[in-house]
Amino acid sequence: MTDIVISGTGLYTPPNSISNEELVTAFNQYVDHYNAAHQAEIEAGEIEALEYSSAEFVEKVSGIKSRHVIEKDSILDPEIMAPRIPERSNDELSILAEIAVNAAKDALKAANKTAADIDGVLLACSNSQRAYPAVAIEVQNALGIDGFAFDMNVACSSATFGIQTAADMIRAGNARAMLVVNPEICSGHLNFRNRDSHFIFGDVATAIILERKDSCTSDNAFEIVGTCLKTQFSNNIRNNFGFLNRTAPEGIGKDDKLFLQEGRKVFKEVTPMVAEIILQHLNDNNIEADKLTRMWLHQANLHMNELISRKVLGRDPSTEEAPVILDEYANTSSAGSIIAFNKHNRDLKSGDLGVICSFGAGYSVGSVIVKKV
Repeated sequence: MTDIVISGTGLYTPPNSISNEELVTAFNQYVDHYNAAHQAEIEAGEIEALEYSSAEFVEKVSGIKSRHVIEKDSILDPEIMAPRIPERSNDELSILAEIAVNAAKDALKAANKTAADIDGVLLACSNSQRAYPAVAIEVQNALGIDGFAFDMNVACSSATFGIQTAADMIRAGNARAMLVVNPEICSGHLNFRNRDSHFIFGDVATAIILERKDSCTSDNAFEIVGTCLKTQFSNNIRNNFGFLNRTAPEGIGKDDKLFLQEGRKVFKEVTPMVAEIILQHLNDNNIEADKLTRMWLHQANLHMNELISRKVLGRDPSTEEAPVILDEYANTSSAGSIIAFNKHNRDLKSGDLGVICSFGAGYSVGSVIVKKV
């Protein structure tokens, strides 16, 4: 079997950051406005008054302290509470492609590769900017890559599903090397007026280069030992926005056209599912959990990651074993585990083993076991 490696990763971080304190101030101003405007209905018991949020509450339930965003001012405006990103002409590079290209350039440099070495581009993210033409083809064109490109979406698991797809294509001889990009403008589908979720997401882009091990010239490569994908249908994380919305105008603007989740159910159902899949994946590859040097987990919630790591390792993990980046980046959907991998892999030694794992809506789980070359 052809050995495949991850030979480089890239990261684009938007320049704007919003602290919990800033976000909560805007949210609480909105709460005041809403409650004042609906005072009569609230007093009559027809609707419930909205409750304040707090920076302490946000950090306690999620582990998040801040998040990077493409646009900041409009999110913090109680009259808007959504990013305002102007449309570009069809002749300009789209914003999603732009941040993907920025991350891709970093990954190419890390892998010691040029566009001429790449045969395929896979854009794997939770929300694409448009239905077609594929944003992946736009990225391909911007980078000057010959070959093919396509978009795929498995929500927060898109990056790991993309890694297996790209690796399989290389093994099949369909490409010498592949670029997987994960641009996530999650602020665009986040309801900043929902107390239970207004703090969850941030914006970012990551990129991954995969190639045959025998062509790798990177000084920091990881061989893919095995991949495992699993999906199980659930409505507990959902976003109903799509082109068919215009056929049912009565639903336009409803809460379900943005990110919506049953957080407690997700925690209860997904956490054991992910731990079991990782343990089974390790067992299928004859690897004991205590042989893992690192776990780069999906950065959705600190408590989920701690519990998953504890179930896999049989003990509390150290910060080195299960690094956390969501305190700075928040949940960045498909990019989270790749940010953690990008920032926390240089110290591993040849032969060290790790797991890149992402999980989310679907439900979906992707596990990638890697070994430092």
